[in-house]
This record gives sequence, structure tokens and C-alpha cells, in this order.
Amino acid sequence: MMQYARSLVFIVFMYALMLAMGVALAPMAAWSRQGAWWALHRYTDIVLWAARRLCGLRVEVRGRVPTEDVIVASKHQSFMDILILTNVLPRPRFVMKRSLRWTPILGFYAMRVGCAPVDREAGARAVRDMVARMRAAAADSGQTVIFPQGTRLAPGAKAPYKPGVAALAMALRQPVVPASTNCGLFWPRRGLLRRAGVATLEFHDPLPAGLPKRELLARLEEVIEAGSARLEAEARAQLEGR
Repeated sequence: MMQYARSLVFIVFMYALMLAMGVALAPMAAWSRQGAWWALHRYTDIVLWAARRLCGLRVEVRGRVPTEDVIVASKHQSFMDILILTNVLPRPRFVMKRSLRWTPILGFYAMRVGCAPVDREAGARAVRDMVARMRAAAADSGQTVIFPQGTRLAPGAKAPYKPGVAALAMALRQPVVPASTNCGLFWPRRGLLRRAGVATLEFHDPLPAGLPKRELLARLEEVIEAGSARLEAEARAQLEGR
């Protein structure tokens, strides 16, 4: 029960901070895209610090954090992996679901840094729109983040790798950095509980630009799924060892 209470305090703090910082720093974010990134980095610094202090939930980032212009194709298990990616990448911009565009505070900052809202029901048109938006955003240096399975998945759940990441890689002609995580075991998709432990996000070696679609999707799935399974096994050992 104590961990639930700590988790509830943390969640209230996180959203109250989002409102306070989002409003206070909006003029700076509106003035420049760099200001918006600065605000996002400071917000995620504080949220991850609060998760550690209130819930005992720490973060470990493995591998080389990409700082050049690349596509990051990441496993997506919870809001925590978004926080980590936003925190450690210098200039991240996400492919995100369209409804988030209209979310107060979050939507403003997402659009300000060049995120691409995607209508998941629009099929091929959604991919074309995403590519067009990200090609325009790529004129400003940064890291394009896409979740190649298209949605959050519980640890161990399976879903196909969608062709959007391959279309993006072909359009931007950039290397693709796979990323694995076990965040969903500590910060689940639904529910209040934030479990104590070390949540990990791992960047793998980049895949070169120009790979054929099928080869890129196959290699991404192999690397990301194997990495996530290994990290999830480590997390379960932590949780079962208490």
C-alpha cells in the first residue's frame, strides 16, 4: 500500500509540474525551438528525479546515445520510455498519434519541436503525411523517434513491425538506431503503481541508411525484441528478488 501511495503522489506531482512548467516556459518555447527542447529536458530531469525519490524507480541508459541526425526506432511499453528518450536525446521529435496534438501543454510542445501527428486509421495516407512532416522537420538537425510497432505494448506482447519506419528511413536517408526497454515492468501502460527498481533503455548499434524495406524491418525486429526480452528478464529478476 505504501508504494501505491508514493505512486499516487508522484503522478499528481508529475502532472502538476507539467501544467506549471508548461505555462511558465511557453513564451520561451514559442520564441524558439531550442527553447522548447530546453523546457522538455528540464521537465524530464525533474520527473525522473521525482520517480527516483518518491517511488525508488531509477533509470539506466545503455549504449551510445545518438547525438547526430538519425532515426531512433524504439520499443514502446509506457510513458516512461518517452520521458527517457526525451531526456537523453539532444533534439528529439516523435512520430505520435494524432489525438495527442490537441492535448493541453503536451500538444503545444510536441508541435513546437517538430513532432508528426499520425492518424492510425488513415493507412497509406498516414505514412505519406508522416514522411512529409518529418522530411520538413529534418531541415532542422535532430533525432527522429518512431515506435515501429505503432503503439504501446505490455512486456512480452507481440505485434508486427509496421512499414512506416522503413518509409521514413528511405525518405530521410539516415541510419536507424534500434532501442530496447523494460520500462513497462516498472511503469505499466495502465494503473497507478510505479514499482521500485532500475528501468533500462538500451541503444543498439545503428543500422546503415539505404537498407531494403524487408531487411530493415527484419533486423529491427530481431535486435529490438531480443534486447527487450533480455532487459525484461533482468527486470523480473530484480522484482522477484525482493
